[in-house]
Amino acid sequence: MTVLPADEIATGPPAYAELFRVFGRIGILSFGGPAAQIALMHRELVDERRWLSEAQFLNALSFCMLLPGPEAMQLATYSGWRLRGVRGGLLAGLLFVLPGAAVILALAALYVGFGKVPLVEAMFLGIKAAVVVVVVEALLRVSRRALQGLDRWVLAAGSFVAIFFLALPFPLIILGAAAYGFAAGRGAGSPPPARVRARPLRTIAIWGGLWAAPLLLVWLLGEVRLFEVGLFFSRLALVTFGGAYAVLAYMVQEVVTGYGWMSTAQMMDGLGLAETTPGPLILVTEFVGFLAGYQDGGMGRALMAAALTLWVTFVPCFLWIFLGAPYVEWIATRPRLTGALSAITAAVVGVVMNLSLWFAIHVFFRDVGSVTLGPLRFVAPAPASLDIVVAGLSLLAGALILWRRWPLPAVLALMALAGAATTLL
Repeated sequence: MTVLPADEIATGPPAYAELFRVFGRIGILSFGGPAAQIALMHRELVDERRWLSEAQFLNALSFCMLLPGPEAMQLATYSGWRLRGVRGGLLAGLLFVLPGAAVILALAALYVGFGKVPLVEAMFLGIKAAVVVVVVEALLRVSRRALQGLDRWVLAAGSFVAIFFLALPFPLIILGAAAYGFAAGRGAGSPPPARVRARPLRTIAIWGGLWAAPLLLVWLLGEVRLFEVGLFFSRLALVTFGGAYAVLAYMVQEVVTGYGWMSTAQMMDGLGLAETTPGPLILVTEFVGFLAGYQDGGMGRALMAAALTLWVTFVPCFLWIFLGAPYVEWIATRPRLTGALSAITAAVVGVVMNLSLWFAIHVFFRDVGSVTLGPLRFVAPAPASLDIVVAGLSLLAGALILWRRWPLPAVLALMALAGAATTLL
């Protein structure tokens, strides 16, 4: 491979075979959450092949973080679009998602078949103990990036109070933070790039139609459960700012309390499975859709619900990218838009803090109730129901992840074995 000077990028688009090989490898190796996935793409696309310049990569990343949905998958889609147009974007985005989706589907089928075996339940207990630490690590990571200034700390604290104590809807919190950041964003900005050439109405018609088509079909067929699944995850696709961790508490509240598709324990099992697979963590929605369909009509309905969930979760990602990709360089010059992004990221810190506390309470305590004090309503565990074994497993996972810096798949495998060992002993 020819090594180019640091300020040059490769001339001419790569062949589709090369694009398939590189993005296929990225999709298979994309473990460890968005930070690791973005670092992998940077190494492959910027450092080694010089397909994108540093400025192009960073502008695209900033744009993808403004969007609802998994930013790493959208960054892969944008990179493919930049290199080979819409076909390249489709190829890169699909290769990022499909390996993990296939694994999640297989794991979900095994889960409904064998999840009630005591030894398997114990293995999931160890995984859930590790997931608590994984969410805390995500909180620390996003805090370091987002809390730069007093107003950002206030936004984070306010969003935590709003969601944990006041039970305000997650979309409302994100919209409020974005409005503040947009209003507070100041500065003249950079000179805009040359005139953008795009066909937004055509893009909206094509991808909006693809998004809506299966929903319309299941509605016409009278498939109530499938329509509920598709409609819910379509709404979720509009509010998943800040990554999967930020929206999980909202999703749990809806699918457990609102729809009754699964229990809190099953939701946490699904998150543990999603953490073990490559691809975006938002693939946990596939697990939820699978269980919602299985509850309604067995394995066949589960497969249909999982496919519909994947469709309405990821088709919008292609819509956002193909609609906005021509404007990426222009958006990077607008202070108010970048201010909205910064404020959303700060608010996400408080939302992820709520998720961390919520997970820890439900994992460590067997008996969890709720407390209402005027306008305040929050979960509260019974102290006597603390599970010492699970707490010890989480301490072990914390030492491996935060101190020893073990890779996540290795930690989850060890914690599954440790959970099984507690049952055998």
